[in-house]
Amino acid sequence: MCVMQTLIKESLKGVPPEIEAIARDEGLSPRQAARAVTRGRITVAANPRRPHRLVAIGEGCRIKVNVNVGTSVQRCDPDLEIRKAEAALANGADALMDLSTGGDLPAMRKRILALDAPVGTVPIYEAVRRAGSAADVTSDILFNVIRDHCKQGVDFLTLHCGVNQDALAALKADPRIMGVVSRGGAFHVAMMAATGEENPLYKEYGYLLEILEENDVVISLGDGMRPGCLYDAERLAKATEYVTLARLAKQALSRGVQRFIEGPGHMPIDQIGYNVQMMKELTDGAPLYLLGPLVTDIGTGYDHVVGAIGGAVAAMYGLDFLCMVSPAEHLALPDLDDIVEGTRVAKIAAHVGDVVRLGEGAHAKADLKMAQARRRLNWDDQFKAAMYGDHARKMHERDGDLDTCSMCGDLCAIKMVRDLLDETPKE
Repeated sequence: MCVMQTLIKESLKGVPPEIEAIARDEGLSPRQAARAVTRGRITVAANPRRPHRLVAIGEGCRIKVNVNVGTSVQRCDPDLEIRKAEAALANGADALMDLSTGGDLPAMRKRILALDAPVGTVPIYEAVRRAGSAADVTSDILFNVIRDHCKQGVDFLTLHCGVNQDALAALKADPRIMGVVSRGGAFHVAMMAATGEENPLYKEYGYLLEILEENDVVISLGDGMRPGCLYDAERLAKATEYVTLARLAKQALSRGVQRFIEGPGHMPIDQIGYNVQMMKELTDGAPLYLLGPLVTDIGTGYDHVVGAIGGAVAAMYGLDFLCMVSPAEHLALPDLDDIVEGTRVAKIAAHVGDVVRLGEGAHAKADLKMAQARRRLNWDDQFKAAMYGDHARKMHERDGDLDTCSMCGDLCAIKMVRDLLDETPKE
């Protein structure tokens, strides 16, 4: 086997060009960034087979946003999925995941991989399609799919290595209302139930790392036992998986394989902090990738907002990579409008986290510009400072071209106090 020099191994020898690039983008020193990569604190998902925009995720970096797209059997429209992916990137997404389960999966993946962004996949989905059912997936089928995704140019793979017999025993010992809500996690449970054997990704983890090392592909250690409702947040299976993922993360790093850790799905807002800190401590600061968490179960139709609330709180404690939740979560395959709205809300949540995470580096330019523009009642500058200025402009102009907003009108507090103090704002 010809093993290429992974980015971690290259960073141990010096500062590779990829690290120079992400250091400039994130305002880090190149040596600082290289050291964080070797320690597993920063991950750069960049399959050497496919050039694209580099994105750094982890310590000292801005929080990044991933958006999921992909076909289903019920709605298999590859052209629509490409439009959704393009819309996500146009609205600030940093990475994409192709979660397709319907149609020609390699062809769909090829089209997503043609876009200028890191792309992730969940190989077990295709393995189930090839086998016919989850119970019929074999180790050979699964590892062949993983190898195919690596060779096609996928940058990171969500692999549910922590859904093992220990996690299944914990699930049975401490039952949950929602059972297993991760689709990939459920597939692995079905495989173990059918064979009575261990999850091949866990049993043959060393072989899996060989494949990833050979291709310099990032492993996203999947949260197959994430809670699917608030009630399940304190059940045993989740914590059992945490400990397993921590051990597997350290093994990956020792092999020079970069990794993310995926985290919990639904939990009360007051539990987010210690869960994030626990995962960070167990994994020695590995980049943390979360969907939400969703902090209530009854926000259906507005779960993008629910997820953004949880994501912003998680960001205060160490979240590095935020997966967009769409308004259609739990309801339907997202349409184009869902993707745009979900991406925008997730990007705002990420910025909220960066204000705490990076201090002045995150908000000195953007938020200060907005404050100064509002003080001057300069609407054009406000729209330039806004993350989504076109949307803001349309709202303001609903009632005509006004000096103030139409809610305050001639009772504008800013204008009143400015005039009383005889202050003339400087441009």
